[in-house]
Amino acid sequence: MAKASDGPPGGGLPGASPGLSSLIADAAVRRGPPPVHLWDPPFCGDIDMRIARDGSWHYRGSPIGRPALVRLFASVLRRDRDRYVLVTPVEKLGIAVEDAPFVGVELAGSPGEGFRLRTNLDEWVEIDAAHPLRFEPGPAGSLKPYARVRGDLWALVGRPVFYELVDKGEVRPVDGVDRFGVASGASFFPMMDADALDGLGADPALG
Repeated sequence: MAKASDGPPGGGLPGASPGLSSLIADAAVRRGPPPVHLWDPPFCGDIDMRIARDGSWHYRGSPIGRPALVRLFASVLRRDRDRYVLVTPVEKLGIAVEDAPFVGVELAGSPGEGFRLRTNLDEWVEIDAAHPLRFEPGPAGSLKPYARVRGDLWALVGRPVFYELVDKGEVRPVDGVDRFGVASGASFFPMMDADALDGLGADPALG
């Protein structure tokens, strides 16, 4: 029997629902990203699929080793309120996401021209007002950085990229307070008050 990590995208997944099987079969002929924001099928429950903190995808406890298949599933991923779902024209299936569905692994550009972030699925994202950076508190005063990829789907920025952002950061006044943050083109994304900069560090759990 084929495993989840074997075979071409058209080969499907063992036990996949009819909607997912049809999606996989049609992937080879579809052009462009699917319009998941326009689809409103019924919710059909959760499936045993998980995106780990490191960005790897797992089905029934086994890694999905085919990059093309992972990218296909990522293309129909959406966040609806408090759950992540895979959306097809006929069904909506919940999956588990340990932290964020993507991981930021490479940074390009400069503050003046704007930064671009590459995700673990080789998708480049412009860092701008539509794709902002956000910084959440981590343990022991550390920060967890995220970048919006699309919709309400975010990438957890890996430690090397985070330190690149810190190295390119600057202090600007924001609402009368000096804030340290990252400029990308016309946008500025504050990390913290400038007087707290000496204690800045990344969440130790970042890859």
